Amino acid sequence: MTETIAPSYFQRIGTHRFVPTVHAGGAWDLDEQHFSPLGGLIVHEILRTRAREQRPALTLSRISFDILGRIGFEEFDIDVRIVRPGRTIELVEATVTIAGRAVVSARAWLLSDQDTDSVAGGEPDRLPAPDTLSSWPLSSIWPGGYIATLDTRPVGHPQPGRTGAWIHSAVELVAGEPSEPPASFIALVDTANGIAVRQEPTKWMFPNVDLTIHLYRQPEGEWTGLDTSVTFGHAGQGLTSTVLHDVRGPVGVAQQILTVRPQPQP
Repeated sequence: MTETIAPSYFQRIGTHRFVPTVHAGGAWDLDEQHFSPLGGLIVHEILRTRAREQRPALTLSRISFDILGRIGFEEFDIDVRIVRPGRTIELVEATVTIAGRAVVSARAWLLSDQDTDSVAGGEPDRLPAPDTLSSWPLSSIWPGGYIATLDTRPVGHPQPGRTGAWIHSAVELVAGEPSEPPASFIALVDTANGIAVRQEPTKWMFPNVDLTIHLYRQPEGEWTGLDTSVTFGHAGQGLTSTVLHDVRGPVGVAQQILTVRPQPQP
C-alpha cells in the first residue's frame, strides 16, 4: 500500500535549512518564491526555536518582515535569535539567507497573557462566515504555484482597491511538521496585496517590500480573513491595509508598503 504524502510548501533538509516545493512559486515571477508561505514558515521557526530553548510562554503580538531582495526558488536557511529576552516581553529576530545573502529579515514581539476580558472592546465588524460564500479563482488574475493552492471566497464582488475575502489552503507549511496558528494563519496574510488589485498586474507592478502584522487576539481555525483596502499615491508608492479575521471575528491588522511602477512592455 502506497503512503499518501500531504503536499507542502517547504521541505526541511537540515536543522535550519529548507527547500521550496512547486506550491511556493511566486506570482510576480515564477522563478521566485511567493513571500506569503515563507512568512508563515518564519513564524513556525520562531515558535519552534523558542519551544526548543524552553523560553517563557509568551504570545506573538507583532511581527514585521522586510523583504531585502529577490527570493529565489532555491534552498535557504532561517536563523533565529533572541534580541531582547524577558519573562513578560521578548523580542525575537529571524533572517532568511540564500547563498550567503540575506533576503528577508523579521522581528517579532511576544507579550505575556493577562486577563483583560472586562475591558476588551473596539473591534470592527465581523466578516460573513466563509461557509456562506462561494469560491473565486484567484488564479484568473495571478499565476504561480502558491496562488493555485488557495481556496479564495470573496465577500461580495471584488472591487479595484477594495475587497474582503477568506483564504484557505490545504497545503502544509513544512512536510511532516504540524503547524498551528499563528504560523498557518500568517502564511496566508501576504495574499492581501493580490485580492484587491487597483490595476491589472500585466500593466502595472505593485509588489510589497514589507509586511507588518499586529495581533490583539490569537487567530484560530483554518481560515484567514482579509478585509483589504489598497491606495496608490502620486509618486510611485502605495499601501495595502488589511483588517485580519478568523472565524470568530477580527484579530488584528496588517500593512504592506508597495512600490508602484508600469510593467515593462515588449
